[in-house]
Amino acid sequence: MKIDAVEVIPVTMMLKEPYTVAYDSFDRAENVFVRIETGGLNGWGCAAPDPHVTGEYPQAIRQTAEAILPAFLKKDPFRRSLIMKQLKKETPGAFSLWAAVDMALWDLTGKRAGLPLWKLLGGYRERIRTSVTIGICSVEETLREARELISSGVSVLKIKGGTSLEEDLERLRALRRDFPDSLQIRFDANQGYSVDEALRFLDLSKDLEIELIEQPTPKGKPEQLGVVSRASSNIPVMADESLVSLMDAFHLVKKGLVDLMNIKLMKVGGISEAVQVDGVARAAGVEVMVGCMDESALGISAGLHFALSRPNIRYADLDGHLGLKDDPASGIICFRKGYLYPGSSPGLGWKGF
Repeated sequence: MKIDAVEVIPVTMMLKEPYTVAYDSFDRAENVFVRIETGGLNGWGCAAPDPHVTGEYPQAIRQTAEAILPAFLKKDPFRRSLIMKQLKKETPGAFSLWAAVDMALWDLTGKRAGLPLWKLLGGYRERIRTSVTIGICSVEETLREARELISSGVSVLKIKGGTSLEEDLERLRALRRDFPDSLQIRFDANQGYSVDEALRFLDLSKDLEIELIEQPTPKGKPEQLGVVSRASSNIPVMADESLVSLMDAFHLVKKGLVDLMNIKLMKVGGISEAVQVDGVARAAGVEVMVGCMDESALGISAGLHFALSRPNIRYADLDGHLGLKDDPASGIICFRKGYLYPGSSPGLGWKGF
């Protein structure tokens, strides 16, 4: 079989509620959808570029995709490794575009096989609990959002911080005070702390039962993660922005710099590369969380299928679709009482526009 057609479709989805993290505020998600057709089957992928994380901008990814993807017409879509090697050579640094194309090729494989992708990838579990994120806001707003989420069945919250250590601790203390038993709390500083601030956070939050702290220090200085991780006796330290490539994963585990890794398809360049990064983590005895950007349910579906397939993926933070308006792929995965479930349709479960 050969690739008969490719299509690039930019989609802007507004957020139901804007939010703030340590380095920016967001009110929309700009994704780029990719369609690859072969023999009457359509494989779909989704790019969610983020200049702060992957160094990419949506318009540039769309233009690159429109210029490059036609060169793959008449190629065999089931020679995925060959196609991805050529794509990466032609588009250095286009991580989210790689993810979209890899996703579409895997979607085609699942549809050709007549199986949902999580089964093709390994089929370890049938569902996974996800955290839901609350951005940087006041104590009152944090508690309001938490009550609404918990009343809907959510039991794991990821709290964004990193702009003020004192305010971060105030919000976390209020959450633990109001929800002493019914809530698991994860904290993401998004690179906002110095080493000293991160160490102070660890000391002052000992009684708050924080499940993990994500990327407390700057991404370009992974050794600082090591200082924080080695000093922490009660809260595991997770790499996020410091983990972009397979080489990053190897460096982080070889030097023992982290306790956990956050693998995002948009950062590492797709499902195929995520499998390799997870292999490095598993060999080192490091557990993994599968995370996301602000992504259509199509991108979240790909992350979910990957997360369900591997035994050492302990955590999921796959909520990027929940706050989107007019998501064209809405409904292809099920979010119920804090858990994500895949659909039963082949591939990633979406038929397209």
